[in-house]
Amino acid sequence: MAVHSTKGHQRRAARHSGTDVATPNLVDVTTRPPELPSALACADDIERRVGRSSLAIFLDYDGTLTPIVARPELATLSDEMRSLLRALAVRYPVAILSGRDLVDLKRMVSVEGLIYAGSHGFDVDAPEELGGRMRLGEDFCEVLAEARARLEEAVASIPQAWVEDKALAVTLHFRQVPERDVPAVEAAFANVADAFPSLRRTAGKKVLELRPGIEWDKGKALLMLLERVDRNGPHYPLFIGDDETDEDAFRALAGRGTGIRVGDRRVESAAEYSLADTAEVARYLRRLAT
Repeated sequence: MAVHSTKGHQRRAARHSGTDVATPNLVDVTTRPPELPSALACADDIERRVGRSSLAIFLDYDGTLTPIVARPELATLSDEMRSLLRALAVRYPVAILSGRDLVDLKRMVSVEGLIYAGSHGFDVDAPEELGGRMRLGEDFCEVLAEARARLEEAVASIPQAWVEDKALAVTLHFRQVPERDVPAVEAAFANVADAFPSLRRTAGKKVLELRPGIEWDKGKALLMLLERVDRNGPHYPLFIGDDETDEDAFRALAGRGTGIRVGDRRVESAAEYSLADTAEVARYLRRLAT
């Protein structure tokens, strides 16, 4: 279909020239991203990509293994999902790559033998044969504590806005903040972020975050973990995530692995496939585990 921007008599001419749609300005035309194919429907295609390689599985936590809920402590892992993780860990290297604090992540998942990468990969705990413990950004702990205290003070008067206590990040949650107060949340965060230029500002689903000012993200963390896993031979990496912070990992896998985004299939994403929700994630993981 052809789309032309037209004005006045040009619109009348366009109607007689074979143009399918005539609009006053191109800005009036909105397009939606193409729909990502379902990983369930295309499971055979993904398996053909893996071929004879060994699989390495990387998973986000919130919104992927558990539904998004009002507060992080309510996102408990189901018995079914925990059993699936145990079954997968018998067959493949499995890493949980999350924005959660490492201690919190390990407590919520509580499955032995996994690689745990908290704080978007700044804080890693893996089995010794896969490299053991690694922590980046500790030099920023003091400035992070100062920023956290400043941000808590800045949002204290905004209902339902709160700052999560993390070792290697300052995370401002506003999921339950009334829409009318969201601009105040964003302004408070921006003011604090401006006061701490050594920290890197990022955003996710109803969260704003300050991280150590190091060029590090889930994508770089995934590739580092893949190097560890590949010490025992090359693996084909697969990552499943649902958030904007997961896009770094999807981009890192371009041309070397497969990314699957959870949620709306019509979304701008570097992932190649999609799963609708955590229930579909469980179905897909069950297929990999059997």
